[in-house]
Amino acid sequence: MKIEARVFDLVMGFSFLMAVVYGYWTHAATGHVEPTGTVALALTGGLALITGTYFRFVSRRIEVRPEDNPEAEVSDGAGELGFFSPGSYWPVGLAAAAATAGVAVAFWHVWLLVIAIIMVLIMVGGLVFEYHTGPNHD
Repeated sequence: MKIEARVFDLVMGFSFLMAVVYGYWTHAATGHVEPTGTVALALTGGLALITGTYFRFVSRRIEVRPEDNPEAEVSDGAGELGFFSPGSYWPVGLAAAAATAGVAVAFWHVWLLVIAIIMVLIMVGGLVFEYHTGPNHD
């Protein structure tokens, strides 16, 4: 994960640098700093900083992955990667609920937004607990 952290560090540095350059150029051309683009570039750098910091934090606490070892063989990455649900319908419902929430925010229908938030919570709960069998399951 160190490689991923480096990628996000590069994106962060580029975004912060471009925010400064963009702010300077807009000030030189118009006499004032254009706030939307400058803030967007600064926030992009901040988000990349958060993600890169998370990857760096995780990379210190896990063993070296085959992707991070330059001398690794293809067979080093073989084996079980985890459990992936073969036929879950919860993501479709979650996407529909999120789309409903987006439409509700776009047209600012508070009643629809409340319904959409309830739908999102139900869908997330269903997705998270889809394979939860409970303590009394045989």
